[in-house]
This record gives sequence, structure tokens and C-alpha cells, in this order.
Amino acid sequence: MKPAIALQYALPHRLLSRLVYWATRWTWKPWKNFLIGQIVRRFNVDLSEAQTPDLAAFEHFNAFFTRLLKPGARSADPAADALLCPADGKVSQAGPIRAGRILQAKGQDYTVAELLASEADAAVYADGSFVTVYLSPRDYHRAHMPLSGTLVSTVHVPGRLFSVAPAPVAAIPRLFARNERLVCHFEGEHGPFVVVMVGAMLVSSVSTVWSGLEIPPYASRVTRREWRDQNIRLERFAEMARFNMGSTVIVLLPPGVGQIAAELAAEQAVKVGQRIGTLRGA
Repeated sequence: MKPAIALQYALPHRLLSRLVYWATRWTWKPWKNFLIGQIVRRFNVDLSEAQTPDLAAFEHFNAFFTRLLKPGARSADPAADALLCPADGKVSQAGPIRAGRILQAKGQDYTVAELLASEADAAVYADGSFVTVYLSPRDYHRAHMPLSGTLVSTVHVPGRLFSVAPAPVAAIPRLFARNERLVCHFEGEHGPFVVVMVGAMLVSSVSTVWSGLEIPPYASRVTRREWRDQNIRLERFAEMARFNMGSTVIVLLPPGVGQIAAELAAEQAVKVGQRIGTLRGA
């Protein structure tokens, strides 16, 4: 095992993530301006799309990281049968779910049941399709709805906080099924679908539009919240959640709802709202 990967197992994931959580919300101007400047320069962040391009105007680093885009900077594919990309970033993997197993990287996979922390929830997706989108520090960090749906439940699954960068994803078995995550179950016009917000080292904070900050606190056990009676409906392309820092979004579809496009390839750059698949019966 490479030293950098071995270090992933040894580091105190939650402690480091807590420290980063507070550091990225410190409003002291020299500190937050330094952090923002470092990320902009190191990752070549495109500020021309930002609603607020003035870096000094952000209250703290996290406000910059979760920045809004200008109106019209992203648009939804107009076709009624288009499944939309939920986030800016790169495709980690995409394709069919084979006998209940999801491809993580070459030689690495994990089960839908592990990801969702439920054999019962996983059954409907056993022969469906998936897409995993990795958000780097330079990306827009809000997740949007791939199709319209009513929120049924959320499941906060405890776990590690391994980095989700390409090298750890290729080397650490079942990484996405081991990291702390928020599983969001929706019911659409054609059936159920799932959007999973996966936490990662230093970037493990998740907020949703219906409940605010969900992670942290970190979970000690699987926690399910039912939302069906709240009638929370989110339209296709609407914002649904954000990473306070970035990570990974996974979308699962059962075969009766739709299919992820076969031409999506690993490392392909994608944008919120672009077509990544086809809905059935739309």
C-alpha cells in the first residue's frame, strides 16, 4: 500500500474535519482572504460565473466555497425526457448496476445495500443505473435535482471520511459505502430515485434546502427521518443541497425510471443541468 493511502487510514478524520469546519467559518479578514486566495490561485477557480466576483465581499471562506452563480450561468436541458446532472465536476464512474453492485473504480465495487444502509431500499435498484460525480475545490458546490420528485426520507449513515480524490477512490475498497453520507430518497412521476451526498476528509459538511445543516453533527448510528407527510416537492433542476466544502454526489435510478447515458466516461467534465441520461415514459 502506498504511504499516501496508508495515511488515509491513520488520520483522525472527524477531528480534522471539525477543525476545518470552524476554520472555514472564521470571519477574520486576513485569514478568510488568505484561504480564498489560495484556493482561487491553486485550483484556477473561474470567478466570471460567480454572482459575487469580489473575493473580499465574502463573510468567510465557506461563503465563498458555496457561492451562487450568476443567473443563467447554468441551464437545464429542455428535453422532457432528460435526466439532469446534479453537480458540476467530473464523472467518477457511471453505468449499469450489475446484480446490486456499483462500480467504484477499476477492480473496486460495492453494493447498493451498503451505500443505502438498507437491503430493503436497495432491492429496487439492483438492476438499475448510477452516476457518481466528484466535485473538486474549483467547482460550484451546490447539488441540484436530476428530476422532479417528492422527498420521502433521508438516511444519515455514519462512517469514515476518506478523501474522495481519484487516487483514494481507486485504492480504498468500498470507499463510498464507508464514508459518512446523507441518503435522500425521492418519489418521482415514474418511480423512486436516490441522491446520495457523500462526505469526505476535511469536506464533510452537508446542508439541504429542506432542513438546513445535516452533517455535522456526525452520526453514531444509522438515522432515518421520514418526510413524506411534509409534502416537500422539488422540481427538476432546483437546488436541493450543498457541500460546505466539496465531495461526491451519487444518483441511483431503478430500471423503470430511467437510464444513465452509456457514453458517460470516467473523468468526463460535467455541469449542473446537462443531460446525463434518459427518463422512461417522459
